[in-house]
Amino acid sequence: MKKAGIILFIALIGFVGSSFVNTTSTVQDTEEALTWHTDLGKVHDLSKESGKPVFGFFTGSDWCGWCHKLQREVFAKPAFIKWANDNVVLLELDFPRKTQLPAELAAQNRNLQQAFNVSGYPTVWIFNTEKDAEANYNLKALGKLGYPSGAVKGKEEDKFIATANGILANDK
Repeated sequence: MKKAGIILFIALIGFVGSSFVNTTSTVQDTEEALTWHTDLGKVHDLSKESGKPVFGFFTGSDWCGWCHKLQREVFAKPAFIKWANDNVVLLELDFPRKTQLPAELAAQNRNLQQAFNVSGYPTVWIFNTEKDAEANYNLKALGKLGYPSGAVKGKEEDKFIATANGILANDK
């Protein structure tokens, strides 16, 4: 993908109203919590209701050390939790090696991985969704993030949030 503003078309017919269970996970290190959704259809609806873009976190939950580092040094911090709850709808797109995902969920994650040309983990894409008459999702990529390299030790969330705010500002 050469440009973050490119509209990506991806057909995910069958995921709307599909029977796989929408699982969520929560980080509760502070008074506030993060809710990570796994179903694009649910996230699309939440995004439309709230007017917030989707924060798609591509991860290898059971094998990716950098993913764990991003979660520990950014996602678990109170500043990030507040920012995320105020600004985005969270979508976890997992690619585990030891755990088998339901087939529909694995297919959804692979389709999104291909649509965003994700080749390494962790990768975060912030994007908007639209649904057409055939229940296909049109994705508008706003910007991409990864682990905030070069950040002040202990303040990784500040650099990550600043970069994410820059992406959100471009969508206005």
